[in-house]
Amino acid sequence: MWVSKPIYESLPYFYLLVGALTLGASMYVSHWYWPTICFVVGLVCLVAGLVVLLKRRDYRFRDRRASQHQDT
Repeated sequence: MWVSKPIYESLPYFYLLVGALTLGASMYVSHWYWPTICFVVGLVCLVAGLVVLLKRRDYRFRDRRASQHQDT
């Protein structure tokens, strides 16, 4: 599946935003199991956003070092 670059680059930030919003919502929702559901979804989104951000950063750092190493 192909996604345009601006959407691809903003996905981790979208995950982090959704995670923060659902964690915040878990404090204000008090019906049925929604606080627990919001908390779990928020936590999963925050972790997913951080993992994607860190994986991309590490890959780009390694890729940049490898291309610099090949040039010398």
